[in-house]
Amino acid sequence: MRTIAIGMMLLALAVAPASAQAPPLGKLEIKAYQVIPKAKTAVQLTDDTALGRHIRGQVMERLARRGNEVGFHGNNVMRLDVAYLDLLGSGGGSDTIGGQPSYAPPASNPRPELPSNRVQRRDLINIPKSKSTLRITLTLYDSTTGKVIWGATASCGTDGNDVERVGDAMVEAIFKDANRSHIGDADCPL
Repeated sequence: MRTIAIGMMLLALAVAPASAQAPPLGKLEIKAYQVIPKAKTAVQLTDDTALGRHIRGQVMERLARRGNEVGFHGNNVMRLDVAYLDLLGSGGGSDTIGGQPSYAPPASNPRPELPSNRVQRRDLINIPKSKSTLRITLTLYDSTTGKVIWGATASCGTDGNDVERVGDAMVEAIFKDANRSHIGDADCPL
């Protein structure tokens, strides 16, 4: 019985759709179940961030260039998910052991200074850091049926200084040939 259960689980994993896997870094994948309809399309963010709002504006602009009517309400809903993973650690790295804590008010009694050793594993000091990653996922739904009409995913490596420029290039690459299913280059700027 256990052998049958394990066999069924392996069969289920083998039959699982490949769409659950994202394309590799620097690539984009478009799944066009049908052409993006000209009906009014609402572009909605999953997480409301400044970067997400910027990229939503770019997506709405590209849809309008294609001749689509865009807005915040419509017959079709395009869900936009923007994920930025900062692997460069731009917020940290300078934490030390000893010294005055960051929350201490000015002019408080100073603590004696201890050796300022960096807080990190010593075996990782000379390893170059990976680039941060920006991933954009667009999914277009028919609001009446709830059916997925079209989807796109793209990812690029970036540093924190030009993340908006990288996002703009990714959106441009997605809408360059949006009417057919394919895997291609995400046009990541260097």
